[in-house]
Amino acid sequence: QKEMPRKYWRNLPEASLIASLAAQAQERSGAMIEQAPTTAARRFTRLPPAVVAQLPGSPIDSLPALRAATQRCRQCPIGACATQAVNGEGPLAPALMFVGEQPGDQEDLQGRPFVGPAGQLFDRALARLQLPRETVFVSNAVRHFKFELRGRRRIHKTPGQQEAMACAQWLEQEIGLVRPRALVALGATAARSLLGRPVAVTKERGRWLQRADGMQVLVTLHPSALLRMETQLQDAAFEEFVSDLGKAAAGPGLDPGPSPG
Repeated sequence: QKEMPRKYWRNLPEASLIASLAAQAQERSGAMIEQAPTTAARRFTRLPPAVVAQLPGSPIDSLPALRAATQRCRQCPIGACATQAVNGEGPLAPALMFVGEQPGDQEDLQGRPFVGPAGQLFDRALARLQLPRETVFVSNAVRHFKFELRGRRRIHKTPGQQEAMACAQWLEQEIGLVRPRALVALGATAARSLLGRPVAVTKERGRWLQRADGMQVLVTLHPSALLRMETQLQDAAFEEFVSDLGKAAAGPGLDPGPSPG
C-alpha cells in the first residue's frame, strides 16, 4: 500500500489475488515472529560469562575438587550456556566406568549423568544383566550440555572435536581418581575421547580395545542411538546393546555367556 494506493488495485491483472496474498503475508509474518528463537525458560539458571578457567595450581586430588573445577571451566563456549557442569557418579575403584557423550536436557537440570530417556534405557540394560547401577561409575566425555533453542525447547547438538578435546583433561583426571578396572565407551564421541582416535562404532562395537596407558575399553552404541531408531528395529538393537554390556561386565577377554532374560 505504500507503493500503490488501494484505489488502483482494481486495475491490475492480479487484482483478484491481492486480498488473499496480503492476508497470507500477514499470517506468515506472525508465524515467523512466534517461531523466532527465545531465551531458555527461567528455570534454566545460566552461569554468568567468565574468563577462561585456568588449570588449578595444584593437582586435583578428589572428585569434589574436580567438580568444583569443571563448574568454572570456560575453555569452550558450551560452559557459558549450560545450567551447570555434570560430572560422573558412582563408587571408586569399580569394575566398570561407563563414558557417554555429554549431558542431556534433564542431566543439565539435575546435575546428574544419565537420568533422561537414554539413561532410563541404560538402566534397563543394566537391570537385564543384574548389574546394579550403584556398582558402576557413569560419566560423560563432555561436561556441559550443548544445545540449540527451538522456541523454548533445548535441542541436543553433538559436541565438536575441539569441545571434546577441551574436556579431555577433566575426563582423564576423573579416570585417574576413580581407578576403574575397565572402561566402556558409549558412542563415537566417548570412544574418540578415550582412545585418542576416530572410532567407527558399528565396526568396533563389542570388542575390547587398549588405550595407550594399557587400560581396556569396550565400545558400543550410546543408548540415545537406540531411541532414534525406527520402532520395529529397537527391540533387536536393545538385545545387541545388552549383549555388549554383558561382555563388558564379564571383563576383558572373558565370555559373558547368555544375558539373563
